[in-house]
Amino acid sequence: MWGCGGRRRRRLGAGLLLLLLAGLLLRRYYPCLLPVVSEACENAVQHRFNWSELIPPRLWGRNLGLQAESSEFLLEGMPFRIFGGSVHYFRVPKEYWQDRLIKMKACGLNTLTTYVPWNLHEPARGKFDFSGNLDLEAFLTMAADVGLWVILRPGPYICSEWDLGGLPSWLLQDPNMQLRTTYKGFTEAVDAYFDHLMARVVPHQYKKGGPIIALQVENEYGSYAKDHHYLTYIKMAMLNRGIVELLMTSDNKDGLSAGVVEGALATVNFQKLERDLLTYLDTIQKNKPKMVMEFWTGWFDSWGGPHNIFDADEMVITIGNVLKMGASINLYMFHGGTNFGFMNGAVHFEEYKPDITSYDYDAVLAEAGDYTSKYFKLRQLFSTVIGQPLPLPPLVANKASYGTVMLHQCISLWEALPSIAEPIKSEFPVNMENLQVNDGNGQSYGYVLYETVISGGGQLNSGDHIRDRAQVFVNTLFIGYLDYNTVELTIPEGQGFRQLRILVENCGRVNYGPLLNEQRKGLIGDVFLDKTPLRNFKIYSLEMKPSFIESLRSAAGWSAIPDYSVGPTFFRGRLTVQQLPQDTFLKLEGWEKGVVFVNGRNLGRYWKIGPQETLYLPATWLWPGNNEIVVFEEHTAGRIVQSVDTPFLGRTQYVD
Repeated sequence: MWGCGGRRRRRLGAGLLLLLLAGLLLRRYYPCLLPVVSEACENAVQHRFNWSELIPPRLWGRNLGLQAESSEFLLEGMPFRIFGGSVHYFRVPKEYWQDRLIKMKACGLNTLTTYVPWNLHEPARGKFDFSGNLDLEAFLTMAADVGLWVILRPGPYICSEWDLGGLPSWLLQDPNMQLRTTYKGFTEAVDAYFDHLMARVVPHQYKKGGPIIALQVENEYGSYAKDHHYLTYIKMAMLNRGIVELLMTSDNKDGLSAGVVEGALATVNFQKLERDLLTYLDTIQKNKPKMVMEFWTGWFDSWGGPHNIFDADEMVITIGNVLKMGASINLYMFHGGTNFGFMNGAVHFEEYKPDITSYDYDAVLAEAGDYTSKYFKLRQLFSTVIGQPLPLPPLVANKASYGTVMLHQCISLWEALPSIAEPIKSEFPVNMENLQVNDGNGQSYGYVLYETVISGGGQLNSGDHIRDRAQVFVNTLFIGYLDYNTVELTIPEGQGFRQLRILVENCGRVNYGPLLNEQRKGLIGDVFLDKTPLRNFKIYSLEMKPSFIESLRSAAGWSAIPDYSVGPTFFRGRLTVQQLPQDTFLKLEGWEKGVVFVNGRNLGRYWKIGPQETLYLPATWLWPGNNEIVVFEEHTAGRIVQSVDTPFLGRTQYVD
């Protein structure tokens, strides 16, 4: 038994120990409360908010969150500046998430921003997917573990050079659909989606012990602005589902005045720092922190154009000037990644231009996660601003050149059709989204084949109803292309009844601008032969999902490749990996236009018009031994595919 004196001594000793621990904690985590100079205080704020040093027992007092009530941000009552970078989990293989986030932390950034793509998370109405590469919660948790705060940009519209700006194509089944408005058909779909999404987001908010310090209300709505009630609706849809952190909006200068909503901090997007651009925010909102939500570190590329680049030194000078003005900043993109599959977007102002497969963006990290000169210049800048050493950047993963892949078998689309698709019979042409496939959700991506019978030749006129590009055949004879610019072809005369075949590719839906409601694909109306509308179609949905590739493997008709072969044809071969797989790039020199699949995964499109000449193939999609490569070539086929260790994204052009 201990005596009373022992208890008093123990209490005194425990009290002294608590005081000592409190002093150490105060000095370590709240040095700004000690008598130190202001510069050291600013550096300590950066140190205090290193998430890697926070573990649950230290998460006391998380009540205030990120505040924007004066000219500077406060986080838990202390001055805070956002040094952010954008990485999209859906554009990067899950196995590489941690690598990209650690590199972000080592560059001196403290905040991750990411969009959330509705069209991937709800590919069919009422069917949600947050698994695998779409595991948003795992991505948020990983950011926290690495030491990064998060600004989440949940949409529902995200732009992002992503098909339909992230909106699911099944919305377009409604002929009266008005996207990004308070139209009932749209808001009902958003409500159902947000019910599932926000239930996953809420536990990861700052005040719940998570890394999310702010969320964005929609995206660049001031550039669309078709419904002045819409932003309030989206804001309330978030608040009513448990969102309690700071809300923000994001617009370019021209959209700022129409893109604000009460209760959300307005932020601005740009690449060139125009005179008085940041002070222009004061005309929108008085005495608030200034933030650049999207500082464009590069730019996206379109098929047929150059590979756009932004000078590294000019970029760093501009960012330095933004920081000198006391503003917070987010780098869009820190790491771009890849538009795998058919997920690229498009622009359509004077001319329709689909985006390429690569989303390298000339960003701070290259498409495969490699360092660029921008990375090291920015790391030096942020290290100087923060005033303390940064973590060492991790090593770059090696890339492999697996040499030449000989393709040894082929099967034409016409031979494969009975094995891969059941025709839909319709008197009239039906657009892709309204085809009765996928449990009534229509077709989202890929190709559609329309077949009908003709008894003679004449002038075939599309009526400008091709979306986006079509190959025309009589039986199996290639006649020509129809698209936005070419609307008429001559069909030669022939004996008896013949099949007219129109193979239409959805090249990517517009992701920005006023034409979102007009993004139905395939044949969107009548096609005419000598001014008579064609009728009685067999329609084949060729979405090229993994199940499609499975059916293709077992199709009867695969044969050795002849000396000369034209599409539309599937080709296959084997890429052999002797040891552990490494990242590589596939080059399709001599091929014209098509899609590449590796072990059933859709790498994306290639097209000889460039600028992109290689497709990124992550090591995580390969395995030791033989790997199946399938190429769908629309027209002129090559014989080999080359695996190289260096990407080539084409001729470059500096962004003006």
